[in-house]
Amino acid sequence: MRPVCVIGNGAWGTALALHLHREGHAVRIWGPFEAEIADAREAGENRRYLPGLPLPAEIAWTSDPAVAAADAGTVVAAVPSRFFGATVARFAAPLPADALVVSVTKGLDPETGARMSEVARAALAPRAVAVLSGPSFAEEVARGLPAALVAASPVAGAAETVQARFGGERFRVYTSDDCVGVELGGVLKNVIAIAAGASDALDFGTNARAALITRGLAEMTRLGVALGAHPATFAGLSGLGDLVLTCTGPLSRNRRVGERIGGGESVEAILTSMTQVAEGVSNCATVRRLARAHGVAAPIAGMVYRVLFEGFPPRDALAALMRRDPRPERDETTGADEGDREESEA
Repeated sequence: MRPVCVIGNGAWGTALALHLHREGHAVRIWGPFEAEIADAREAGENRRYLPGLPLPAEIAWTSDPAVAAADAGTVVAAVPSRFFGATVARFAAPLPADALVVSVTKGLDPETGARMSEVARAALAPRAVAVLSGPSFAEEVARGLPAALVAASPVAGAAETVQARFGGERFRVYTSDDCVGVELGGVLKNVIAIAAGASDALDFGTNARAALITRGLAEMTRLGVALGAHPATFAGLSGLGDLVLTCTGPLSRNRRVGERIGGGESVEAILTSMTQVAEGVSNCATVRRLARAHGVAAPIAGMVYRVLFEGFPPRDALAALMRRDPRPERDETTGADEGDREESEA
């Protein structure tokens, strides 16, 4: 088997590198900062992003793209969305032309709203690009606990290749032909998780959390379908599965952001204190912009945006969602004008 190049030395990139090493792959992890790379190499531990977890000496660490990419058959792109495009572009020259690129970043390009697979294809063409997503906390995958994810790609056979290369006894991979839906599920659930965390911090109860998860899923599905996804994808691992995990799991960074906001902390203070990225914060404005551009009602995302960027009190935001006009649960209309009106009136 040809080596695996992991672009990104954060928690998720490191966890997947460790999993792939267990499955018999030779793995190299690339990171942009030599000091972090040298520390991980010497300590045998990623002390910044996965502290306390010993890493095998066989996993190679480098800050040189050419060294990381040499003869790689699989490339795992695990870079925060706001740095994704510029980072993967550094690998356009050294990567073999037949390498399969697997994006595992759950975010959107902040300028264009493009999905990470689209960004990767633009930067790394003609290489095939796939995505891997689903309910998967990095720490649990790194520890070898069971997880199930889904791989998707518009390229024939690429999802099946990811399934074969990543699958293991404790890491089950399903395949899908809906790359748009699989990718968007991982993006949109982060925004809903911020709302769920704030609701819990405000002691609104488990009924309110269940309502946010369920109506959040409806909101995710509406927007996903408008952007070209299949609605059934959002009932699967990359939609409902990841949404439930991120809204309820104690390791969820986005849920934790919501909890801290509900507890009265400022967004600036929260982000300054965090070592890892909470993609829901950086992607909320992009999600709201896409919903408005496509005429899709997204009241939860709209309220999260107001709380994050306009200083709207989270208690008032959650109360405003409850005061929305009565409507059928299964509403086939987008209700775009109503969604915008609800945001402005709340």
